[in-house]
Formats: sequence, C-alpha cells, structure tokens
Amino acid sequence: MSLNEVYITNTSIFLPNDPVSNDDMELYLGYINGKPSKSKKIVLRNNGIQTRYYALTKEGKATHTNAEMTAQAVRNLFDNDPEKLKEIELLSCGTSSPDQMMPSHGVMVHGNLPETSAMEVVSPAGVCCAGMHAFKYAYMAVKTGDVKNAVATGSERFSGSLVANAFDEEAHKLEALNENPFISFDKEFLRWMLSDGAAAFAMSDKPNEEGLSLRVDWVEGVSYANEMETCMYMAGEKQADGSLKGYLDFTPEEIMTKSIFSIKQDISLLSNNIVPLGGKKIKEIAERRGFDTDDIDYFLPHMSSEFFRSKIFDIMSVLGKTVPFERWFVNLTKMGNVGAASVYFMVHELFKSGQLKKGQRLLLLVPESARFSYMYAMLTVV
Repeated sequence: MSLNEVYITNTSIFLPNDPVSNDDMELYLGYINGKPSKSKKIVLRNNGIQTRYYALTKEGKATHTNAEMTAQAVRNLFDNDPEKLKEIELLSCGTSSPDQMMPSHGVMVHGNLPETSAMEVVSPAGVCCAGMHAFKYAYMAVKTGDVKNAVATGSERFSGSLVANAFDEEAHKLEALNENPFISFDKEFLRWMLSDGAAAFAMSDKPNEEGLSLRVDWVEGVSYANEMETCMYMAGEKQADGSLKGYLDFTPEEIMTKSIFSIKQDISLLSNNIVPLGGKKIKEIAERRGFDTDDIDYFLPHMSSEFFRSKIFDIMSVLGKTVPFERWFVNLTKMGNVGAASVYFMVHELFKSGQLKKGQRLLLLVPESARFSYMYAMLTVV
C-alpha cells in the first residue's frame, strides 16, 4: 500500500482575554488564605515567564471553556468560513484539562462547531503529549488515506484549577493545625507556570498551491512508565510507596481537604529525570533515521521553565554536538506553559513569521512529566 505525504497547510491559535503580567497574576487567581504567595517570586525567577493568558476575569470567573477556545481555534483555521468547516473529515483534540471527564473533550469541541459535518472525532488523554498524540492520529489518518484532510488541536484551561478557592480548604486546615498556612511547594508552584489557550493545525494530503506548507516527515513517541513512577498528577494523591491513589478512593471530605483535584508535581523526580530520558530517545531516533544537529534548522522544544534550557542544550550533544541557541524557537516567556498546546503555539508563530524558507527542517520535542513520556516530530518546509 502506498502512503500519502502529509502536510500542515495552516495553523491558528485562540488566546482568551489580554496577557497577564507577573505582578497581576494573583488579581486573577486570588490569594491563598488571603495572603500573597511566598514561593511566587522564586518560581517566576526560575521559569522566566513574563506573561500568560487566563480564561478568567479579575473576579476569578471563567470567560471561556476549554472546548469553546478550541472550537474558535478551529474556526480561525478557515477564517470562520462555514463551507470550509463542513469539509473537515477528522477532528483530533488533545488536552490535559478537559472541562469534564465525560463526554470527551473532542466531542465537546465538535459540539461547539455546529457549522461542521458529522465526522470522526478522537480525544487523546494525557498531559503535554496529548496535543502531539492528537497530531499523530491526524497524521496517520491522512498518511494511510483514511481521510484526505484532518484538524488536530492542542488546548488547555488550567486556570480553573489554579484559583485560590481550589486550595483554601486545605490552607484553613493547615492553619488550624498551627502548621504552615501555605500549600506545599509541589502543589502551589504550578500556579505560577501554567497558562490557557488553544491552537489548531489543518492537515492535508496535498500542500498549499500558493505559499508554504510543512511536510510531516515523521512523528514518534515513547513512554518510560514501565520504569518510572508518577511525577505529575491531578485527581489523585501520591502515596509513600510511589503509587497513585485515585480520586474514587477518597471520601468527599478528603477530596476537599487534601486538594485532590489540584495539579501536583514531584519536583525532585522531575528535575533528575525529565531531560536525560528525553535525550535517550532522541539519540536512538537520530541514529535510526540518519540525521544530526546540522540537519536541524529550527529546534522547537517544549519547556515548562527556562530552568531547563541549559539542560536541554547540553543533552542534545547526544546527537554529536549541541543545537546552537540561535536555531531554537521558543515562546515560553510570553505565552506561559500551555501544556498540550505549547508546541502548536511555537509552530504557529514560526509558520506565520515569514522567516521560513523551503527545505528548512523543524525538530519538535515535547516532554511530559506525568510518568515520563516524550513525543518527537520532524517537519520540512515545502
């Protein structure tokens, strides 16, 4: 069976509201237990983020759902043209922050697009890799000829789980016990990392007749969950033996007092493993596919924090030599960490920048700390 070439023919994003500066974050998220954060400045100094976006008012009220933002990103791909939207054959939507557990995020996005037709919809779960899993499903469907076109999306609405009242019950309990009235660092520090937004790719078996397209040369992924315990989690609590206890095994009272639905991360496990494991796989892919750093014109690594920039730089030497910073394209400082959407945001900005030239190659790297998964892709400008 012959396989089709697959092209990204357009990209789009949707950002809720205006960018939020570091100084204004708690105006939107609120103060835990009514007091300014002690860890905020430390985290912001390390992560390098200057602005981010929240689907919130300053009163902490939601302005958009995840599905609404994603649907608007899809519309933006086609300039809100109902006839073009009707031609979409497959919708593949990745997120780690769906608006509900059921129905799936993907069908909720489809439900917000009444101008589209009946079509196949998929909705990969996960964390940062979810957007790339959605991308790979769309890629494979076009590659095999199952469909001629597809839309892949990555989106997040983290802000609803970052507002102060998501932590207040536990804060009051700690204060009553005369302990530190602030949430432990592994729970609170993510408040200063995460951002909201949605992005989409239009994918086709034919490139644009006019203008540039991005040919998808390959997409690969790997999970190290067979050897690594949970690092980032939500709707659960990590136990002393490293296992994860899910929300269904907590009482309603425990769910409130233990902030079970807050996003948490094991910081020591993250810093010791996230970069080395990512380098392990990229070396194997490069050797098998026969490329090195000289073949990479733009390197687009998803970073949760600028803290990891130098570490990623060093680990890429597994390809023979490092990728110089002038060939990196990262927009973390102005967009924040948008999880499953971050790599879409980088590709979108570069694709629309006017600086791409035919023949250039883009290497995408997306790590996911949940239980240490990684996605990689190579795109060529055509």
